[in-house]
Amino acid sequence: MSQVDEQREKIRSATGFIAALDQSGGSTPKALRLYGIEEDAWTTDAEMFDLVHAMRTRIMTADAFDGERILGAILFEDTMDREVLGRPTPEYLWGVKHVVPFLKVDKGLDDPADGVQRMKPIPGLDDLLTRAVGAGIFGTKMRSVIKEANDTGINAVVAQQFEIAGRIIDAGLVPIVEPEVDIHCPDKAAAEQRLKAGILAALEQLGEGRQVMLKLTLPEEDGFYSDCVAHPAVLRVVALSGGYSRAEANERLARNPGVVASFSRALTEGLSAQQSDEEFNTALDRSIQSIYDASAT
Repeated sequence: MSQVDEQREKIRSATGFIAALDQSGGSTPKALRLYGIEEDAWTTDAEMFDLVHAMRTRIMTADAFDGERILGAILFEDTMDREVLGRPTPEYLWGVKHVVPFLKVDKGLDDPADGVQRMKPIPGLDDLLTRAVGAGIFGTKMRSVIKEANDTGINAVVAQQFEIAGRIIDAGLVPIVEPEVDIHCPDKAAAEQRLKAGILAALEQLGEGRQVMLKLTLPEEDGFYSDCVAHPAVLRVVALSGGYSRAEANERLARNPGVVASFSRALTEGLSAQQSDEEFNTALDRSIQSIYDASAT
């Protein structure tokens, strides 16, 4: 079995969850602040990215972070291009930890329109995808946000996501389509209904043998995405924590069979730069186990 086939089978069928370690330039200061590093600790973007890479390295090299409970990890482009313990990050993840590497490819959110934020244009996407394949990346992730149950906006988000997903599949990678529904959306359940209808229609147009993954907000109705979980064009459905606490995200996740976590902030909740390595590993192990248990339903 080839490496890609082995990775695909792990993502498709293994028990576990995906760690989202892909905070980018805009979200990095908040991630560092939650980790106990204030903004006066750096003066340039380069120093900031050094600090966040050190945080991610501490997570990835911890004993608790392993392929027994973690299916994959989503990386920021800067992280893909760096090394962990002297090995390129994607190579370290798969070769040492048996964790499947993914890459965040979007460039952030466009201005709000029609109740949503679509993705900004992604210049140089094809070159980035070529580099990702060469680096041993298995799949990609790209995020949009839905703030209202607006048909025009939701249709635009789905159309953009699946148009780019097609290019990613053509490049030999598996795209994670992430049309997040804001947990503060005043008509969240209605937005989810409209989003799911759009996703199911788009899946039918993908073409024979072409698959995506879906990263979705934990829904108001338990088991709401079961038809997406069962769809042959969907390799796996994962859920984002979306601002819920880890405890609430885990509770909601456990009520959605077949959906596994892809948590970022909820994964690192409780971790601190000031912790000893023993304290850090204990806290990370507790976090990973709770998310793993909620994903195993």
